[in-house]
Amino acid sequence: MRSVDDHLADILLTVRALAPLEVDLEQALGTTLAEEVTSPVPLPPFDNSAMDGYAVRAEDVRQAPVTLPVLGDIAAGDDGRLTVGPGTVTRIMTGAPMPEGADAVVPVEWTDGGTAQVTIDRPAPPGHAIRRAGEDVHAGEVVLPAGTLIGPAQLGILAGVGRRRVLVRPRPRVVVISTGAELAEPGTPLAPGQIWESNSYTLVAAVREAGGDGYRAGVVADDARLFLDQLDAQLLRADAVITSGGVSMGAYEPVKEALGPLGTVRFDRVAMQPGMPQGFGVVGEDQIPIFALPGNPVSSFVSFMLFVRPALRKMRGLPAGPAPTVRALTASPLRSPQGRRSYLRAVLAADGTVTPVRGQGSHQLAALAAANALIVLPEDVTELPEGATVEVIPL
Repeated sequence: MRSVDDHLADILLTVRALAPLEVDLEQALGTTLAEEVTSPVPLPPFDNSAMDGYAVRAEDVRQAPVTLPVLGDIAAGDDGRLTVGPGTVTRIMTGAPMPEGADAVVPVEWTDGGTAQVTIDRPAPPGHAIRRAGEDVHAGEVVLPAGTLIGPAQLGILAGVGRRRVLVRPRPRVVVISTGAELAEPGTPLAPGQIWESNSYTLVAAVREAGGDGYRAGVVADDARLFLDQLDAQLLRADAVITSGGVSMGAYEPVKEALGPLGTVRFDRVAMQPGMPQGFGVVGEDQIPIFALPGNPVSSFVSFMLFVRPALRKMRGLPAGPAPTVRALTASPLRSPQGRRSYLRAVLAADGTVTPVRGQGSHQLAALAAANALIVLPEDVTELPEGATVEVIPL
């Protein structure tokens, strides 16, 4: 059997970051920046008021309380042509440009709110409540380096420096194909011997949570020819393909039967539990990565977390490697088979303890749904007592 680490290493050597493309800002969420972004102007581009109040000369209000005439109003978006001379003020709104002559803003709460004249109750020092030009960003300054994952805040600064389009590595398009003659679509009646298909829903959701765009391609029966037809049809819209089922040692394994002769997909027994049967390689003229995962629901999901998720990170242009872990203390004794790395479904608590869920079978989807972590037990560990320190992968 191959080790988990060797299997992941081969995957990460094979997959490549997606080619950059230019997208509108509305399509950039969840993509990875493929260029360095600088600001063409200082931010803010001009001195402006940080609050509603009165633009004043600090010297004129030093002996507050004082009553001064109001020259007029300056709203956000005004051109700021008013000038504040000695002994005068202007009303000013948040974001409005500071008028010439004024060097402080008195909040409206420190005044009687007058419009023709105003009584100011407290002095304001020079610079008070003023946002200075360039105090956030200088002209020409890098605001986002290449390789930045674009979230809401990053979209905000892209818009804030005037960008309408941006060069990014896109979200990977991942097609999920489930195989098995026993599978029925949820919402349809079950015939004898059937179960409702769940893997594609789990895996598509996992793809989307991992920053990709996931698509269900439906269920293919245990027929290698039908599987290849479906695969060929899906490659046109896929940056990667995930299959579930059809990779074990049985008589009806359509994925293995269809892909094995191509010579570009390798099938292995990986020293892990759950998820021992694994396949990975490339298909089609464009050498699209394909992840052939086992069909048991828990095996399929654990395999995704260990192998597909890191690959999607690399495709997105992000650092990729083994699933990150945290340390926790076991709340009960643990057991694991010799020679395999076990991933026990568990609940990680806020106090740093971790408890296996009841039901560790690779078919027990309800137990997986109750878990929020995987306890990792190395290949050479067969037993651990309660209170032992373990590595845990948060889900």
